[in-house]
Amino acid sequence: MRIAFIGQQDFGKAVLEAFLARGDEVAGVFCAPEKEGARPDALRTAAQEKGLQVFQFPSLKSAEAEEAMRALNADIGIMAYVLQFAPQSFVNIPAHGTIQYHPSLLPRYRGPSSINWPIAKGDTETGLSIFRPTDGLDEGPVILQKTCAIGPDDTIGEVYFNTLFPLGVAAMLEAADLVVAGRHAETAQDEAQASYEGWFRAREAQINWASHVDHIYNIIRAANPAPGAWTTLNGQKLQIFDARKHVVRTIGGVKGKIGEVTEVGADSFRVTAQGGQIEVFKVKPEGGKKVSAGELASGGGLASGTILGT
Repeated sequence: MRIAFIGQQDFGKAVLEAFLARGDEVAGVFCAPEKEGARPDALRTAAQEKGLQVFQFPSLKSAEAEEAMRALNADIGIMAYVLQFAPQSFVNIPAHGTIQYHPSLLPRYRGPSSINWPIAKGDTETGLSIFRPTDGLDEGPVILQKTCAIGPDDTIGEVYFNTLFPLGVAAMLEAADLVVAGRHAETAQDEAQASYEGWFRAREAQINWASHVDHIYNIIRAANPAPGAWTTLNGQKLQIFDARKHVVRTIGGVKGKIGEVTEVGADSFRVTAQGGQIEVFKVKPEGGKKVSAGELASGGGLASGTILGT
């Protein structure tokens, strides 16, 4: 098939390479322009290295973008990690229209941080959807969905890189074949089941030690490795990455005050929350690098009795 490719970054690069590896023709690649000082876009770099035609329009709503898409004479448009708005006048140009990847089971978790939020909310499964992009945010009819489990200790890094990334690459190929062959079905999303979540950024990743230990642990997992859950230590930001929860189910059985570091060991320290404790293994002090919890403590930055989050 002859493809018009729209995407960014590592996921876009992986999907592009998957289509090329099986012999499909990529007529052109649309990438968002890099911001000044940003790292080169992985998809753009790969496309140019392969000698593909690359477009970097500030807006896909422009007449220039539509003209470029029309000139490609593509069978199908493939959208793989796209942050630019792509209007119907652009995505409908290829002969079989365009399909888009979204890492959630639509209509749930529409929005830009759809991998973080299911983990933060304690869900035990998530998945991906291949759908038709419309002018609404992640609202188009669904062509294909894949479901995957979220383990009780899985982080966003593990869910994405171990499951949603490779599963998504394969699903894009499968959906494209179905659409071009005319063997696909398009299912309208049930608006009664729809949910939208905004960005999961530093504000959403702040730890409130007065929350239940289950909720805190979910936030840590949902932010590891990015954006990084955080608290404060002596007025300075302290990000928390690798951790484990210890639930205490007996009344009065939780040691220490809320936010108190009660135990410091060679590899970890424990912090008290509602209903249990969080054992922390890896941290990043403000202005510093990621270090083990034991290294932070041995350097004098933290001791038993320290209160975090004040």
